[in-house]
Amino acid sequence: MHKLLIFRDEKLLRRALTHRSYVNENPREGEHNERLEFLGDALLNYLSGEYLYNRHPEKGEDELTRRRSALVDEKQLAKFAIEVGLDSRMQLGKGAIRDGGYQNRNLLSSTFEAVLGAYYLDNDSKIEAVRAIVEPLFDSVPEPIGSNVDSQNRFQQWALKNVHLNPERKPPEYVTISESGEPHAREFTVEVRVNGKAYGVGKGGKKQDARKAAAEDALTKLETQGLL
Repeated sequence: MHKLLIFRDEKLLRRALTHRSYVNENPREGEHNERLEFLGDALLNYLSGEYLYNRHPEKGEDELTRRRSALVDEKQLAKFAIEVGLDSRMQLGKGAIRDGGYQNRNLLSSTFEAVLGAYYLDNDSKIEAVRAIVEPLFDSVPEPIGSNVDSQNRFQQWALKNVHLNPERKPPEYVTISESGEPHAREFTVEVRVNGKAYGVGKGGKKQDARKAAAEDALTKLETQGLL
């Protein structure tokens, strides 16, 4: 068992693993994990920033921000959740389970944040305990390679340089064209446009992940057309 799942207060761990959909179907369960998720998100943002600041003294603010975004995005946090064994322990409602909740990136990443928040409280609010958990996970993430660090920034640079019909040098526009799914498993579809022309489409459980996917799709298409 991963040490992130070893709690003195088992009730606190249970709450961290309990999604709103489960509480809706089992009112006696009590509180769901969203407040703990809020706390865990704050801890992750701080610790990932500290981690990158200490390990990359040669990097500037923009680069550190891009790397932090990649380190704690939905996709990566979902991987961490599976690595520590949360995928099989989440308490989900029947509807969420039918919709593939145990493999849903949004639910996995949210539960990981909630468990981190709970672990912090279970260890007397000592951030050192959480740091000891997350730094080995951060260490396991491969270094971003060259131009893959920030797809949105890469596409913006290409657009401002190559789209000659953009006299005002306006950056790409990310437009949410659809939202679907149940409240516990939303999916956003985003289109990236320059001067009203669509260049790529992406999907994600969060808008920021859908924007990133749209930029990656645009870059892939440009590369295929020999324009990159």
